[in-house]
Amino acid sequence: MLRAAGARNPHLHLSTLRFLRAVHTQPAFARHVHKMTSIVENPIVHNAAPNRLIVVSGLSGSGKTIALRTLEDLDYYCVDNLPSALLPAFVAAVAQAQPGRHQRMAVGIDVRNRAEDLNKLPQVLAGLGSQGIEHQLIFLDARDDVLFKRYSDTRRRHPLTGEGLSLNDAIARERKLMRPLSSIAERVIDTSDLNVHQLRRLIATELGMADGPLSLMFESFAYKRGVPADADFVFDARCLPNPHWDAQLRPLSGRDAAVRRWLEDKPEVVQYLNQVRDFLDTWLPRFEAENRSYVTICIGCTGGRHRSVYLCERLAEHFRASREQVLTFHRELE
Repeated sequence: MLRAAGARNPHLHLSTLRFLRAVHTQPAFARHVHKMTSIVENPIVHNAAPNRLIVVSGLSGSGKTIALRTLEDLDYYCVDNLPSALLPAFVAAVAQAQPGRHQRMAVGIDVRNRAEDLNKLPQVLAGLGSQGIEHQLIFLDARDDVLFKRYSDTRRRHPLTGEGLSLNDAIARERKLMRPLSSIAERVIDTSDLNVHQLRRLIATELGMADGPLSLMFESFAYKRGVPADADFVFDARCLPNPHWDAQLRPLSGRDAAVRRWLEDKPEVVQYLNQVRDFLDTWLPRFEAENRSYVTICIGCTGGRHRSVYLCERLAEHFRASREQVLTFHRELE
């Protein structure tokens, strides 16, 4: 199941976010915003502006962080919890800093914004659209009982419980505050019955690579918890040497350098990796020829922490050298 919003993804560009939020809280905020927003009107910046901007909004606990992480894996420049009034300034600043580099951006905007900023978001988006920046607002939603369960399971605080509200009242209050955004969203996604992997796949297929090349998802899993239902290919790595039996490696995962070195020293692991890689190199073009847009390759081992994770990461590294849309998902590590 999806989890309630937790620690921010460290890979999101928080340095940019902290700078912009610092400006937002200064007494001279209005003057700074006017000055920075005027950059957008600069023809040079306009020519280098992104050709696509996705605004990810929705209720807390509905999966916004997962959506942003998925878009970042698909080479979107992502920032979470950006004050909506600073959206034009953010777009202009990124375009001016490295013109033409970040052609796709995604920004998370939710109830942590000031109410007056949320109310101005439609006007802000209209202004960006008038400058030729394609934008899309997606809104993630879920039933109240599902949101309550997600917060109860993770014991995380809802952003509005700090106002002295109970969790039920906080969810109701947030739903009311966010209703204007959900009403103008181009896409509303109900995540009530989606798990993490299903939401990642939906975001990737509908938003991340529209009209793009074949997108690959490498997913590791533990056989003791079952094979993923939507796998296109499944490879069994239980026949390979297992780092689990090394006490020093047991708490680590296949993403850690020590585990990688241990596995790479095993000839049978190298042979297995090479043969799976060659198989996919041979047959994935056939899927592209049939106009497939998304292929999920699942690799399983006993616990889903070492061998399968390592193989997925190595295969993803190989295919990222020639493809833009390559994702990884480690079910037992999430």
